[in-house]
Amino acid sequence: MRKLKVSAPGRICLFGEHQDYLKLPVITAAINLRVTLSGHPRNDRVIHLNLPDIGSAEKFGLPEEGAEATYAGERDTFKSVLNVVRRAGIKIENGCECTVRGKIPINSGTSSSSALNVAWVKFLIEVSRDSNSTVQDPEKIARLAYLAEVEEFGGPGGMMDQYATAVGGVLYIDFVEPVKVVKMKNQLGTFVLGDSGEPKDTKLILSRSRDGVLSAVEAIKKEDREFNLKTVSYVSLQMYSQFVTNSQFELLTSAILNRDMTLTAFNILNKARFDHREFGKLLTEHQQVLDKKLKVSTPKINHMLKNAIAAGAVGGKINGSGGGGCMFVYAPENPDEIVKVIEKAGGKAYIVIVDGGVRIE
Repeated sequence: MRKLKVSAPGRICLFGEHQDYLKLPVITAAINLRVTLSGHPRNDRVIHLNLPDIGSAEKFGLPEEGAEATYAGERDTFKSVLNVVRRAGIKIENGCECTVRGKIPINSGTSSSSALNVAWVKFLIEVSRDSNSTVQDPEKIARLAYLAEVEEFGGPGGMMDQYATAVGGVLYIDFVEPVKVVKMKNQLGTFVLGDSGEPKDTKLILSRSRDGVLSAVEAIKKEDREFNLKTVSYVSLQMYSQFVTNSQFELLTSAILNRDMTLTAFNILNKARFDHREFGKLLTEHQQVLDKKLKVSTPKINHMLKNAIAAGAVGGKINGSGGGGCMFVYAPENPDEIVKVIEKAGGKAYIVIVDGGVRIE
């Protein structure tokens, strides 16, 4: 019986936090904290997933051809991934025995759930009869994982996490249709990721940020049908403030500032002579927008960032939707010292580097 081991990385969002669901570009980096699925096909139609890291397990039957697995509730993603993969034409005729292990902090903004869904898509394709299918393309795997994780349950998120963890490396992703993914040259050194241990309500924060900007855009378009988030300049925004509330205008301003910082970062990363300090400084500027305008940082995360930069990191920001979870700093020199100050501030620290996407181990 064929044994299979698939892994997918977590990710950090370097630039463009809260931009993907607005169809604005982001820059991401996959990191070498990964989730792993190890298992083999069964001779029956039972799917059994062991999750020892959280002391849990899932067991359900593989539906007959033409039928779909019934969800027990929202985010029943082992079943939703199965349904989406089968809808894509992948024939899965046997169950499987699988164990899930992970080193990505859970519910902390580093895409542990998306990494798991991407790995599960890859695992199901590999154990099917269609392991040579064109669905093997990482971008197609990312799309299936997104459909299963977000659209299947009407969620507020975008596609950033699934593309970042499926494709891997440092990516510039523009969410036009079709999605444009540019794999950038990796000139980056070490990062230190810090988990604050603060729980976060991802869905609530995404809904507030997304709905605030989209409602502002809708209001402005009643007055100016040509208004476009991709093309409007920061200096011209003030003329639209009369059409929206103060809170909507602040969210809209943050989206345009983050859009422009992402484009600046793209140019910095593409320079022949990469400037580590210029890159770090821009990370910290991004954090100021996320903290002061989007209001998604926390006092503890701000404290961790401040101490890490004082100890020698060249810059950093909150990671993920915010409201808790992780921060990271860019620390190409002396990352061990940064670990100490983050942990002294009450966080759990990890030294990480850029890693590849979903793969068979």
